[in-house]
Amino acid sequence: MKRQKDDRPPGELYVWLSAMGLTVGIAMIACFLGLILWNGLHVFWPDPIAHITLKEGAATRIGDAHTLGGAIIKKQKKVLGATDKTTRPSWEWQLFTGNKDRYRFMYHYIDAADIAELAYPESIMVAERLEYGDAIFFPVALRHSDERTLLATDAEFLPTLHRLLDEVTERRKKIHEVEKKEIGIINYRMEKLRLEQRRLKRKQAQEAIHTTDEIDTIQSQLEALQTHYEILATEASELRQRQYDATLVYRLPTGEEHTLPIGAIVSVYQPNRLSLLDKLQHFATHFYRFLSEEPREANTEGGIFPAIFGTFVMTVLMSISVMPFGVLAAIYLREYASQGPWVRAVRIAVNNLAGVPSIVFGVFGLGFFIYFLGGSIDRLFFSERLPTPTFGTGGILWASLTLALMTVPVVIVATEEALASVPRGVREASLACGASKWQTLQRVVLPAAAPGILTGLILAMARGAGEVAPLMLVGVVKLAPSLPFDSFPPFIHLDRKFMHLGFHIYDLGFQSPDSEAAKPMVFATTFLLILLVLILNLGAILIRNHLRKKYSIGVF
Repeated sequence: MKRQKDDRPPGELYVWLSAMGLTVGIAMIACFLGLILWNGLHVFWPDPIAHITLKEGAATRIGDAHTLGGAIIKKQKKVLGATDKTTRPSWEWQLFTGNKDRYRFMYHYIDAADIAELAYPESIMVAERLEYGDAIFFPVALRHSDERTLLATDAEFLPTLHRLLDEVTERRKKIHEVEKKEIGIINYRMEKLRLEQRRLKRKQAQEAIHTTDEIDTIQSQLEALQTHYEILATEASELRQRQYDATLVYRLPTGEEHTLPIGAIVSVYQPNRLSLLDKLQHFATHFYRFLSEEPREANTEGGIFPAIFGTFVMTVLMSISVMPFGVLAAIYLREYASQGPWVRAVRIAVNNLAGVPSIVFGVFGLGFFIYFLGGSIDRLFFSERLPTPTFGTGGILWASLTLALMTVPVVIVATEEALASVPRGVREASLACGASKWQTLQRVVLPAAAPGILTGLILAMARGAGEVAPLMLVGVVKLAPSLPFDSFPPFIHLDRKFMHLGFHIYDLGFQSPDSEAAKPMVFATTFLLILLVLILNLGAILIRNHLRKKYSIGVF
């Protein structure tokens, strides 16, 4: 019998294998993003708090306590030293017990076999504090500075507690306004006057010019500002003292009673009493605060707004810096340079730069931008501030230029490919109509190649926004007290250090003193970094698609 001829087109098997590989890759990415999304958003969801009674003789890491309270994080098989398969495996539970100031750690493991009783009392509370993380407790009473006491069994206890929390929150905002804004303005003016006074004294010493009257005038202005500063500092101190007027008496699940100033509490809630709508409201509130507040407790508590802002500003500055240089270099190499050994060598060098480790660019940025360029700027324009450097130290400007230098090969290669993809007939038609080479390039070639150029920008943004190693050398810090933009002239301070989401993740994951407490924040910050990069890329993609539709006829 003759073998039936296979009518399938050649290469069909490879098409199916490619499709299968693509499907597996997409599924892996989706699972990875889903894992980050679940663990990142779960941080803001209020888990029920269990009150656990242990059996007699059960050992815990919290002294001799036989009762514990906390959220059940996970249940897992206990790792045993014996390998006997006939032995029934035991389970252990991980609890988030909070109360780091009392228990030393916020996460503890217990054996499931040691649990005698498990309950979810509605009276148990969770308090987010300014220090030491969350506290989990049973409320006992409220004590005022005038010795008045309100027991937790009183019907007015919860309304009074929330009213006091609203008051301390308003005072905290007032303290922030006084210390950061009003006192900040005074400090800014005093620093400017001190620098001017130092400049005049140096001028008087070097050039023998009489400036005593001007120096005395500045000194009187400094004294007036100092008086105003002391008044505001006294006001802030009085507001801080009022934060301790009321005290919360509470009992830990382990049985001990303690006190906590109301001013040290950010918020309180009773998770076992929350309905689904209340949990959704709690989730939205805490997620918003996570986006809008500053970090606390070695970055393991509070929000990450400075890191979000710093990442966004650095990425925008990097994009603004890399586009002109990358596009101009590509235009010269493709349109004007004589193709020969020199141009081929330049292209090889550009391709090799794309593979250089990022830390090498960080070392170059430290040596060239900071020490050489920044040091020269300080000596020329900020000599009165020396030896304190202004631009001769790490800052967001040097970080942006370093990452622009790192990503410029990507933009050059993408722009060259985009210029080469413009049909030859379009160029010749423009030249035939009397346009010069530059007019053809400016009005025909570049608009038609704009989608491809933006593709290079998208790739550069995606790589630059997630880099960490070079930033550690050229300006990123663990905690930045001031943002690069504020209300003080010149309003844009590119010399300031900044926070970055990528470095924030590294700091939480590898530098945190309590790795278990930092783990939820790592997932939440990773989710926001991916979201920020996605938003920036989507914006560039929308612009690219708009340009592609606008100039699609021109490249036909």
